[in-house]
Amino acid sequence: MFDTLSDRLAATFKNLRGKGRLSEADIDATAREIRIALLEADVALPVVRSFIANVKERARGAEVSQALNPAQQMIKIVNEELVSILGGETRRLRFAKTAPTVIMLAGLQGAGKTTLAGKLGLWLKGQGHSPLLVACDLQRPNAVNQLSVVADRAGVAVYAPEPGNGVGDPVQVAKDSIEYARSKQYDVVVVDTAGRLGIDQELMQQAADIRDAVSPDEILFVVDAMIGQDAVNTAEAFRDGVGFDGVVLSKLDGDARGGAALSIAHVTGKQIIFASNGEKLEDFDAFHPDRMASRILDMGDLLTLIEQAEKTFSQEEAAKMASKLASSKGKDFTFDDFLSQMEQVRKMGSISKLLGMLPGMGQIKDQISNIDEREVDRMAAIIKSMTPKERAEPTVINGSRRARIAKGAGVEVSAVKGLVERFFDARKMMSKMAQGGGMPGMPGMPGMGGGPGRQKKQVKQAKGKRKSGNPMKRKAEEQAEAARREQAAQGGALGLPAGQEDKNFELPDEFKKFMG
Repeated sequence: MFDTLSDRLAATFKNLRGKGRLSEADIDATAREIRIALLEADVALPVVRSFIANVKERARGAEVSQALNPAQQMIKIVNEELVSILGGETRRLRFAKTAPTVIMLAGLQGAGKTTLAGKLGLWLKGQGHSPLLVACDLQRPNAVNQLSVVADRAGVAVYAPEPGNGVGDPVQVAKDSIEYARSKQYDVVVVDTAGRLGIDQELMQQAADIRDAVSPDEILFVVDAMIGQDAVNTAEAFRDGVGFDGVVLSKLDGDARGGAALSIAHVTGKQIIFASNGEKLEDFDAFHPDRMASRILDMGDLLTLIEQAEKTFSQEEAAKMASKLASSKGKDFTFDDFLSQMEQVRKMGSISKLLGMLPGMGQIKDQISNIDEREVDRMAAIIKSMTPKERAEPTVINGSRRARIAKGAGVEVSAVKGLVERFFDARKMMSKMAQGGGMPGMPGMPGMGGGPGRQKKQVKQAKGKRKSGNPMKRKAEEQAEAARREQAAQGGALGLPAGQEDKNFELPDEFKKFMG
């Protein structure tokens, strides 16, 4: 969604690199480019004006003029101002002191309230709560049935006493759901309300009646991030007519320009609490202004990546894999382990999304977007076509075995050969990292491999002759070496000044006998 904005900002900051000092003209030119980028991203004009005024004021201050690197300082200012217009600090849900906590969802029809109710239910369940979804959208055809299906997929309870499709009183359903939640020990009630194609009096009245009936702890306004400036107008109308406490952005994975996300918190004064960025129920999480700003400026979102990894990978499993890689040059790491790791990564989401969270990936976003997600499924099919022995000992896979595996997986023999070769390469690299060697091919960088280990190896090779395995012979070598060091310390061999030793000096016969 923010690709265009990210590209424009990156190009703007690129022009500042290498400048030891920013002139007034540089600041004005940068501000103009940022203004154009924000307007193209469909950010509200009042927000753009406020943003540019703050950036220019800070750019003319001491923090830029006295900085060692003005360009980096400018990026820092833009990043902080982006965080500010996105809401500043992360806003958390407020829970009632006495259960149940009531959360009411409001918004226009088509914003994605019903699907989002299921996503919120799954998220609350993951946080250790016991949510109940309440079907109060009794106007839209099949809305009640849709909520029931979504709740079933999320593994949470649903309260839907009325069939909907124009039948039933949504206010009474909302009121009854609170007593039902208390009797069944549900600690959070999520009320899904009806929407309209546009703002009208009937919609506002029904939302206000449901609000008065259940006294919600949180009213969340669900807004489609793809509808641009109209999202801001709708939010202002809801704020004045019904009131809401926070905003939930849906469809953040779309290809619209994303101005609503950058405008809505600043214009309404209500922070974004959650963001939905995919079609799956798991594609939903708390909204972090600082992380979103980092993504827009192509600085990555490593914290979210780490959190997703922590949800997917258990510490016990990670420690087990690390011990396998660290022992016997990683030979204990088998294709079964490799398959398990691939499946765990797949659970974290699409590969392109995960790579997009890494810093600097915006420069190769075309390659990332062209990644074939099905490649993981093909690799899994190849591994599952192997026998248990072949998975445990990949070295036994020869030409005939490759042909049989390829036939079983429905791929070419070259694909099997390529996977086996990549497995050995990956195992070798991961084993080196697990043993403290870091990343291969990065000499001299602490923690990035190729450093201490490689240097030690070179020193060892430079010593020359290897030590003998014969104890008597090795003892004679050590005595001779000690004698040479002692004589050198005294000025040279045989007590002569250094550099004037007898060139014809030979070892005694008894030493020659041991030296062979």
